[in-house]
Amino acid sequence: MRKVKIRFPNGEVKEYIFEGEKSVLDLVGDPKGGFVARFNGKLFDLFVPIPEDADLIEILDFNDKDGKGVFWHSSAHILAQAVKRLYPFAKLTVGPPIENGFFYDIDFGGKTLTPEDLEEIERMAVKICEEDLEVSREELESEKAKEFFKSLGEDYKVELIEEFNLPKVSIYRQGEFVDLCKGPHIYRTGIVKSFKVLSVSSAYWKGDPKNPSLQRIYGISFPDPKMMEDYLKVLEEAKARDHRVLGRELDIFGFYEEAGAGFVFWHPNGAIVRSVIEDYWKREHIKAGYKLVYTPHLLSGKLWEISGHLNYYAKNMFVFEKDGQTYAVKPMNCPAHILIYKSKVRSYRDLPLRICELGTVYRDELSGVLHGLLRVRGFTQDDAHIFTTHEQIEDEVVNVLNLMKRILKRFGFEDFEVELSIWDPNRKEDYMGTEEMWENAINSLKNALEREGLNYTVEVGEAAFYGPKIDVKLKDALGRRWQCTTVQVDFNLPRRFSATYKGPDGKDHYAVMIHRAIFGSMERFMGILLEHYAGDLPLWLAPVQVRILPIKSEFNDYARKVANLLEEEGFRVEVDDRNERLNYKILDAEKHKIPYIFVIGKREVENGTVSVRKRKEGDKGSFKVEDIIKILKEEAFFQP
Repeated sequence: MRKVKIRFPNGEVKEYIFEGEKSVLDLVGDPKGGFVARFNGKLFDLFVPIPEDADLIEILDFNDKDGKGVFWHSSAHILAQAVKRLYPFAKLTVGPPIENGFFYDIDFGGKTLTPEDLEEIERMAVKICEEDLEVSREELESEKAKEFFKSLGEDYKVELIEEFNLPKVSIYRQGEFVDLCKGPHIYRTGIVKSFKVLSVSSAYWKGDPKNPSLQRIYGISFPDPKMMEDYLKVLEEAKARDHRVLGRELDIFGFYEEAGAGFVFWHPNGAIVRSVIEDYWKREHIKAGYKLVYTPHLLSGKLWEISGHLNYYAKNMFVFEKDGQTYAVKPMNCPAHILIYKSKVRSYRDLPLRICELGTVYRDELSGVLHGLLRVRGFTQDDAHIFTTHEQIEDEVVNVLNLMKRILKRFGFEDFEVELSIWDPNRKEDYMGTEEMWENAINSLKNALEREGLNYTVEVGEAAFYGPKIDVKLKDALGRRWQCTTVQVDFNLPRRFSATYKGPDGKDHYAVMIHRAIFGSMERFMGILLEHYAGDLPLWLAPVQVRILPIKSEFNDYARKVANLLEEEGFRVEVDDRNERLNYKILDAEKHKIPYIFVIGKREVENGTVSVRKRKEGDKGSFKVEDIIKILKEEAFFQP
């Protein structure tokens, strides 16, 4: 006899006693909205036998992160099934869940899908959901699986099986459709109540331009039609906030074909905003005890050999030969910062040493993944590296999290989701460092998060081989999550570079290196800001903070006098003295999202005042110049 407890999505826990092999569905019948199970951090299907060592099983629904991933992965299978019904000649590759929905990469043999094709695929996918097909799982010996997928003409699946190099692989069936997949999946297609095909783009098999070109079909699905309705509303609002459109309308930045894809040109409006952000960033870091540095953009290949990048990251680097020497444009700043650390003998008394840089780096990203400011080939990291002893990790991470909260609050972000990525203790051979080092580092990160009152989820096996990390995702005005701050503990690079310090015992010890960024990159953060504020940047960030509109040319001198007074106080001001109607000039200022408009006519000149209009609030009345300057200073220079 076996005994197992099962927790339902509503929190209810029931105990079951049974003999032999049973699935969760065999025991519970109705999973109460759930569709996949989790035991000891591992997911499995509700319809397969319960693991022998399971004692407490959780049934997950769409509200759980893992459950949502399974739901969207299963929806990718529904999408693929719809495609195969309509285009039997199509060859399937892979279809993973992503942060918002899923995609499936499919080889259509040169056919380019049209909007009408996508609508037809969506209708068929909805039909498959309505058919409420049962989902099942089988295991096949790899050779037999290869023969099976060869018979279906699924060449990519055969290639994947060969790469897996496993004795057995699993396949999933629903109706006539079968796919190679590790799983798990939902147990019936009818669990998906709302399905939408969003878009299509091109992609290369395995991301390599030398491989066949595929069609990547994106989709979204939900267990409740109301959730789809809400999502589509957010999607429509997101389109209106698209930073690429806003960047063009507000003259913030540009990309130019002649210069190559993925390289940002900051126009004057964007450059001034970026300068304001960078100045603030530098002030806060210097106050927090960081030492500002600048390092070269181009470095010897020898440095990247020591760091390991030429062995493991070369395909993403711009590497070239000159006079028999290898050079690389830096893809990151860490090796350069280590050289600064090693420029003198360090003692434990010198630690922690905090080095920061707004360092521009370059990565050879595939053209298909480039996306406005969010994914580029040249970008500036708000980078810092902290060299510490093992005992100092926790306090330094607390300081980083403190700094992060203070800086991001200044930009209007106070809602975060935090993930702690740790090693998989069952695969210790895949990680660098001793078990004691890992446990100390993980506990230091956990303690730091708890000291700062940040709730977090633990992602087992998601750490880098050289150390655990914290990832912070901020939420914007639409509730979307954006990866920004990261804090990464590194045991690896200090050893590669022999970055040591003299301990109290007089012996050399390897330093611990903490990699961290608050924004992630200036480019990405600017894109997030534009979308969060829909281009209506707060007064302290706006490229032009005040535009002065003289009604007639005879008032131009007074307008310029007011502008000079504002500029002396540090404000960014424009005078629109064009020979145009006032309403036209007001509409133009509104279009360019200028926070304040000062209108000047005869009365204002005589009284030494300005008539003030505030964006989205309209007419605010007449103010003495010195009074409105005081008001603007309070708004623009307020520090949280």
